[in-house]
Amino acid sequence: MASAIIKGVVSSGFLKGNEIAVFDKDSEKTKALSNEFGVVVCSGGFEIAEKCERIVFAIKPNVLPSVIDEIKDVLKEKSPLIISIAAGKTLDFIKSCLSYDDARIIRIMPNINAVALEAICACCSNENATDSDKAFVSGLCCSFGKVVCIDESLFSIYSAIGGCGPAFSYMFIDSLARAGVENGLTKDVALKVAAQTVLGSAKMILESSEHPWQLIDKVCSPGGTTIEGVLTLQQEGFEAATAKAVKASFEKDKKI
Repeated sequence: MASAIIKGVVSSGFLKGNEIAVFDKDSEKTKALSNEFGVVVCSGGFEIAEKCERIVFAIKPNVLPSVIDEIKDVLKEKSPLIISIAAGKTLDFIKSCLSYDDARIIRIMPNINAVALEAICACCSNENATDSDKAFVSGLCCSFGKVVCIDESLFSIYSAIGGCGPAFSYMFIDSLARAGVENGLTKDVALKVAAQTVLGSAKMILESSEHPWQLIDKVCSPGGTTIEGVLTLQQEGFEAATAKAVKASFEKDKKI
């Protein structure tokens, strides 16, 4: 996810590569980021904390406490803006790890579509985050897609849709393409048709004031091919399966 964010931020021009400092225990990853985007590679978390006014913790939630613990003294001294993408770790939890009361913390949850500059990103902040902090993070998120500011209590359900949704969407696109192959199209043509169809359909929903079902009705001619397919999807449990997938992801997120 860090690589996706960096690609989006640099590609969009929000930040230059040399304005971004990175550290990862896997030196091959940071070397690749430096070669591709010109980011500054640091020797460790202490150097990041010493140099940066804003720090993004793009790490797995189970290691967040230990990573913060190693550098919490310098974080307290420098008081940078803390930005976390660690799933399931609340603002209060992060603050308890930092161990100082005036910590400025913002949680964001982008999805992998940041690579294509088309991510959706949820955002919430604690009471210490300033308007300037929020404006920076909003600009950061908008540089690789769109941002929604929501109450922290809604992060788990957001993650189930915005975070897991790309995988569900990829599955749907691949299923459309495979059905096309089954009925005569080559895989590359079928995949292009399926992906562009989903892309255009998503744009229609975002740019139209009409409800999705109004758009569905426009495509469904009486006795036609589309209504036949729509009814088959409903009969085979398409909507129920989608709801169950979101529910399962939602419940899993709450347990992290």
